[in-house]
Amino acid sequence: MSRDTCVQTWPCSYYLELEKRWVPGRLSLTPLSLKFTTDKTREPLVSFPLSGINEIKKEASHFIFSSITILERDHSKHWFSSLQPSRNAVFSIIEHFWRELLLSESGAAAEASSSSMTKGKELTCLMACTQKRLEDTAKVLHHQGEQLDSISRGLDKMESDLDVADRLLTELESPSWWPFSSKLWKTPSETKPKWDTSMADSKALGKEGIVIQVPAVISQRTESHVKPGRLTVLVSGLEIYNSDSLLMHRFEREDVDDIRVHTPYEISIRQRFIGKPDITYRLISAKMPEVIPILEVQFSEKIELLEVAMMLRSTRTSSLAEKSYSVWQADPEEAQRSCVRHRDRAGETG
Repeated sequence: MSRDTCVQTWPCSYYLELEKRWVPGRLSLTPLSLKFTTDKTREPLVSFPLSGINEIKKEASHFIFSSITILERDHSKHWFSSLQPSRNAVFSIIEHFWRELLLSESGAAAEASSSSMTKGKELTCLMACTQKRLEDTAKVLHHQGEQLDSISRGLDKMESDLDVADRLLTELESPSWWPFSSKLWKTPSETKPKWDTSMADSKALGKEGIVIQVPAVISQRTESHVKPGRLTVLVSGLEIYNSDSLLMHRFEREDVDDIRVHTPYEISIRQRFIGKPDITYRLISAKMPEVIPILEVQFSEKIELLEVAMMLRSTRTSSLAEKSYSVWQADPEEAQRSCVRHRDRAGETG
């Protein structure tokens, strides 16, 4: 995933301290940086990495205008006001990506070493990411297989119960003088012992298989009202929690009508209703690139990649091909050995 991918852009004003005036423009957020572009010149006025931010606060300029202030480690302070759709929405999204970058194990170290990383190492990292996605897919398919086994056992039990009900009805319909009516009853010892484990099966069905859970910024009706929370992907559906770990909504697998991927970091989930408004949640997360491949497996017929996401995916595919070709040109023997190792590893995991 490109580190220059634009997550969100917002119309706002930036305060020029030297000239004592506000400049209109747009604030753009990428996974690793913030950039302000003026409307007049369409050129970046300020740009700084998220890893260099020391503090993000909500303040009021001149005690009137609501603003967001960003303090860098070199004590440079930036003021942004007139934020749309709202100051709280912009603050929540920027703070989420800033905190996730700080909490990330790679974080600033990955950013510092990215310039010196060789093409061979980049290709190795891409192969590792592919292997991780295959492992996640295998985990999802394993859980789905367990679910199908549980459903099969439930159907067998229903069939057994129907047989018992049929015998009872036959007994009730038999005349009192019929000499063979007592043989229709079965003693408890004659019942099938395999259903003694029904309680264990019900407990197993009650356990939810969590595939992945990530922090996210959640909005439901309007983009101006957002709140931090968490998205949990289960084998049986999706769950959305607020920051207090309270369940906001649960989507069963069959209830999800469509999932739209707006960008690699933003999706929307919708459940349609007849005669009442649809339920739609929009989620933005720095960890969303790890979730989207899993959703593509679980909801393959319901997920939709919008134009921006499709363009980024095609760009990523072409860049991967170019990197592979360049590595092959630089050292064909090493590239061939790497492919053989990757093939052998895939055979072992398979």
